[in-house]
Amino acid sequence: MVAIDLGSNTLRVVEYDCTSKTILNSYEKIVKTADRLVKTGKISEESVERIIEAMKEAQEKVNFNNVQAVTTEALRKATNQKEVLEKIKNETGVEFRIIGADEEAYYTTFATSVCLNNQNIQYKNMFLADIGGGSTELILSNKKEVISESFPIGIVTTSQRYKSIEALEYGIRQDTQPFKDFINFIKQTYRPDIFVASSGTPTTIAALKIGLDYKTYDAELVNGVELTVEDLDKWMDKLLKMEMKQKERLVGIGRGDLIVSGIMIFKEIFRLTGFEKCIVCDMGVREGVAFDYCKNNQK
Repeated sequence: MVAIDLGSNTLRVVEYDCTSKTILNSYEKIVKTADRLVKTGKISEESVERIIEAMKEAQEKVNFNNVQAVTTEALRKATNQKEVLEKIKNETGVEFRIIGADEEAYYTTFATSVCLNNQNIQYKNMFLADIGGGSTELILSNKKEVISESFPIGIVTTSQRYKSIEALEYGIRQDTQPFKDFINFIKQTYRPDIFVASSGTPTTIAALKIGLDYKTYDAELVNGVELTVEDLDKWMDKLLKMEMKQKERLVGIGRGDLIVSGIMIFKEIFRLTGFEKCIVCDMGVREGVAFDYCKNNQK
């Protein structure tokens, strides 16, 4: 089967074998779904074209058989969501389903728990941060329950709201204040013993930390890498000093102007939680959709 996650920044596709429980193929591309969404309230025509182009590329590389496709925050917010999804379906044959924040959190948590299990990492209460293009999901998960809250702050929307590094830093500090109540509740009630992060910013910094770049990126090597605030400070300082071409060689075309926003949001989560380290997992919504489908459809 094939699971697709159309996020606010990235289109991610995975082909998964339910029987052998192995990933057969994968594809991802920056499409900036949420580009200009803050200003217009709509998904732009340019974004739709990028999505369709990426979908067609994916269809050439991945066997689109039994497709389960979901989309998240950008399409949840867009006033033209119906027209956009109809056009994508007409052009590619794939019908996307808009999922709510709770379902998104469930898929992310499912995937992350598999990642941690594969790394033989044990925990009682996991605190999970998923920093997306249009929103950030903060999640508490254990064997009994998943508690989550979605906040409308992401790397694409934030980058386009603030025009200087100084404004970005101040704005993110203010925009992440709503994180505080949720995090304090989780800390006091559950006392999480592990901090995990999925999504592009954590996985990118983890890759850089172990000597990989965009072209040499390997999810298997990134899974389980530990990050600290010092790692984030080090790489933010390096990236801010780089020219865009060098930056995009490391983090990918279309991400050079976004990664700093992601790091700043990530740092605020570190500050508010008080954790000294974070474990990175390169498994998210697309993997969660695949795992959940297989779990519910095995003969």
